[in-house]
Amino acid sequence: MEFQNEIGLIQRKMAASVAGSSRRLEILNVLDIQSGQQVLDIGCGGGHLLEELAKAVGPKGKAIGLDTSEDQLKQAKGRCALYDNAFTLLGFANKINLESNSCDAVASAQTFEYIEDVDGSIEEVTRILKPSSIFVNISILWDYYKFYGADDNLNNLIQDTFKAHCFHQMLPTTLSGRLKKFGFKQLKHKPLPMFITTTDDNSPAKYAAEVMAQFALQQGVSKDKVNEWQNQLKLAEDTGHFAYTNLPILTYGYLS
Repeated sequence: MEFQNEIGLIQRKMAASVAGSSRRLEILNVLDIQSGQQVLDIGCGGGHLLEELAKAVGPKGKAIGLDTSEDQLKQAKGRCALYDNAFTLLGFANKINLESNSCDAVASAQTFEYIEDVDGSIEEVTRILKPSSIFVNISILWDYYKFYGADDNLNNLIQDTFKAHCFHQMLPTTLSGRLKKFGFKQLKHKPLPMFITTTDDNSPAKYAAEVMAQFALQQGVSKDKVNEWQNQLKLAEDTGHFAYTNLPILTYGYLS
């Protein structure tokens, strides 16, 4: 799934919601960034984490955002326009235009599950990281990314269709082994569960439903069925039996 145009806009709204801000805080706490460091954000999107990294590394450091979408990078540049130490790169995670051993840390939030060749991208991360430096990743256990409240058959149709949106539905279950293979040690995981029962403007459930609806339409599900699904979720919320669950996993380790 490409995060540009309307879906890119929804993704940026998700990043600005309580879910996005809480994940960025978790990443920053683990990174423990020092002034003057160079840090890369893989899949920087609209630049929400990139902005925080630029603040953290200070004027003598560098915060670099990598993304495959020119539209997202344009948004990231605008968000970080006040920071001379924030930079963007257009490209893929398995071929990063940075020198070897040049980064003090690499972070990525909900990107690696969209990369078909995960191992190739991890290998590239090891190339650009300095020895003993940290890699932090957040990926979702998509089997637990669900809505409750709509008719079961309709709900299952939308959610089963959505499985095609990324290459790796349960990446956190294999990420430790992949990272160990490339020399990462001291691996740790932290679940960041969500249980949401509202769809206000600060709710990740609102934007998750919008993304799923747009993707279902792209996959050929009829507009009538998509609209009915959205209407049923709204009715469920109004009558008090709506819920959205999500289980992101924060994984980090140090390059030996």
